[in-house]
Amino acid sequence: MRLVHYPRALFVLAVTPVLTCLASIGVIFLVFVCRRPTDMVQGIPRAWARIICWCAGVKVEVEGKTNLVAGQTYIFAANHQSQFDIAVLQGYLGFDFRWMAKKELFSIPFFGAGMRAAGAIAVNRSHGRQALQSLHEAAQRISAGTSVVIFPEGTRSAHGDLQDFKSGAMVLAIKARVPVVPVAILGTHEILAKGKLLSRSGRVRIRMGKALETTEFTMAQKQELALQLQQEVANLLA
Repeated sequence: MRLVHYPRALFVLAVTPVLTCLASIGVIFLVFVCRRPTDMVQGIPRAWARIICWCAGVKVEVEGKTNLVAGQTYIFAANHQSQFDIAVLQGYLGFDFRWMAKKELFSIPFFGAGMRAAGAIAVNRSHGRQALQSLHEAAQRISAGTSVVIFPEGTRSAHGDLQDFKSGAMVLAIKARVPVVPVAILGTHEILAKGKLLSRSGRVRIRMGKALETTEFTMAQKQELALQLQQEVANLLA
């Protein structure tokens, strides 16, 4: 990293927890005190994400919005190169959605309550009956009209390469019976690679492909759906 980038990177590292705390408190106040519905407070996390991108010197371009239908419920399935994927999608995807997050995050002071107030969906990532129940409840939320973003690789790619899609994420898509949109994020690995603390400035592109219908798939075909979706994201990355 060039010496000139260090002050900005250090500033982003220092200001992100402060912005996150303020955004969480703002959402909590509006939802639990002012009794605002969840869909009316989404401007706060969107502003949080855009401020972080602006501070980091990250510019974002979005392609493929014409592939989406306004008012339709989707599952957005994106590759995962960096922690910066979250800010980029939150700030610029341009579609109302909620995050799916492991339940442990909801116990973090302020942040967890803020996530809950913003409508994030808790997922039990353990094995057994509780995990299945968690997926069932998440699928019900999605079926009722809540679009979500998932990272089917399950974890960030260490080198930026596309990893195999987990079939477990496909269970959610098949249960919810809503279209899945392949999403490719290009450039975030160079901005903040896995294991790094200091970000770089740069340009990011979000490419959205045509939605895949899931109603024709059964649970026995979850691996087939995972492979098809992975190929669609790979095509967008290329």
